[in-house]
Amino acid sequence: MPDANIRFEAADSIGTLTIDRPKALNALNPDTLREILRCLRDVRRAGEVRALIVTGAGEKAFVAGADIAEMSKMTVVQAKEMARLGQRLTSALEDLPIPVNRRRQRLRARWRHGAGHGCDLAIASERARFGQPEINLGIIPGFAARSAWRGGVGAPRAREMIYGGEMIDAETARQWGLVNRVVKPEDLLTEARKLAATLATKPPVALAQAKLVIQHGLDVDSRTGFA
Repeated sequence: MPDANIRFEAADSIGTLTIDRPKALNALNPDTLREILRCLRDVRRAGEVRALIVTGAGEKAFVAGADIAEMSKMTVVQAKEMARLGQRLTSALEDLPIPVNRRRQRLRARWRHGAGHGCDLAIASERARFGQPEINLGIIPGFAARSAWRGGVGAPRAREMIYGGEMIDAETARQWGLVNRVVKPEDLLTEARKLAATLATKPPVALAQAKLVIQHGLDVDSRTGFA
């Protein structure tokens, strides 16, 4: 059965995973989360992709976070299951032994939330905006966003973004260390592919080990980090 909410293609050792729900601003519902998880499983098993680009269809958003319209109809049990799916996705991206690059489009992209959380590098359009607006809906960020914010920008700025629910522009996100590069909208995909192509040429075992050390060795005591 073909995926209804994502597209995946691979060429020259580079995979491109596109979340394809533009009418919903690529918001993540349970079906989409499951499709992404299956795709990542297949990428890992095949072992042919050396770098992965994660992007969103359309021109308005990368991923607008969780699908609030669907969540509002869920029972508590269903909502917990969706949260677990999101956390599984986070872990799957982090555990993938290849670099994963986010391509941020113009309207908004909740930092490392949903499909973005767990990625290694980010390239953003000059029009992109970032934030954690969940507080305005009476909820808190999910899918392990708390740990991502603390690791990415530090607790003070994480509190500012999560408590206030306001958006920041792409250049501010770059200055804060949320994204690696900010480029013109028309250059976004070209730059993402150029970066992925460079990473795909690096020795895969060393790259996988470097990712492992960075993911698990920086926010621990020195003895554990050395190990």
